[in-house]
Amino acid sequence: MHEKQEGGIIVNTRELQDEIVRLKREKDICILSHAYQSHAVWEVADYVGDSYRLAVQAAKDPHRTILMCGVRFMAETCKVLSPEKQVLLANPAAGCPMADQMDREDLIALKKQYPGYAAVAYINTTADFKRGVDMIVTSSSAVKIIRKMPEENILFVPDCNLGRWVEAQIPEKHFAFFKGGCPTHMRMRAADVARVKAAHPNALVLVHPECLAEVTDRADYVGSTTGIMQYAKESDAKAFIIGTESAIVEHLQYECPDKRFYLLSKECVCHNMKMTTLMDVYRAVTGEGEAIDLPEEVIVESRAAIDRMVEAG
Repeated sequence: MHEKQEGGIIVNTRELQDEIVRLKREKDICILSHAYQSHAVWEVADYVGDSYRLAVQAAKDPHRTILMCGVRFMAETCKVLSPEKQVLLANPAAGCPMADQMDREDLIALKKQYPGYAAVAYINTTADFKRGVDMIVTSSSAVKIIRKMPEENILFVPDCNLGRWVEAQIPEKHFAFFKGGCPTHMRMRAADVARVKAAHPNALVLVHPECLAEVTDRADYVGSTTGIMQYAKESDAKAFIIGTESAIVEHLQYECPDKRFYLLSKECVCHNMKMTTLMDVYRAVTGEGEAIDLPEEVIVESRAAIDRMVEAG
């Protein structure tokens, strides 16, 4: 049991959620929840979605304080787009292994190996890293934006799996990659698809493009987290195998109770996303969240890269 701020006792999830909602209103806090958070966190959030859409929504929102329930690079993106606001990260230890695979010095060295290539970064990168690229993309916008870019040679970083999926759809361009990617999505294999498909032969396979090619090649649909959820909701099919973070299965079960959802692999778990608990959110709205602070030059230069993405996409 936990003490409420006013002296009462919180005895269950619903009461904790009610207290979070009361405090966020009292303290003028907007809560953002990434799609990979638990449903209990979703229920107290003002906005739910992918990292970029959340940051854009936060910039439009009138609240003075933004609380990100996600990982560090997402909170940084919010700060870049809303430098005048206080941006909090619910669990300071929640990072992103892919965002940590390269820093700006690594990027500078890699660009020297590929002179004349346009450096394109996945949005799942740090704010400091974004300063050194020509373009930023999301999983949903990458094909559209890169296809429109005038450069024929593309250095895609850091996720080579997403990059190769994009490359397959834009054969007229030449790509180079850094050997990085999302550990969660890379744990899924073709054998997982075969196993779950054998158990549920009528289920459609929906996967994220961060997966290995051996998985995306066997999918009925490949798209962003938002795209996967939208596809499942709009499809006439009644059963789906989901190849992305396990939380998406839970959310779809709530939103489509007449359909059945199966996880592609028990390894589809992002441990960093799972670090943020409802109690973390409660503690953050009481004042314990970490405030994100970025140097002015990082905000200005990474914002310029994000603005180029918006203009292109």
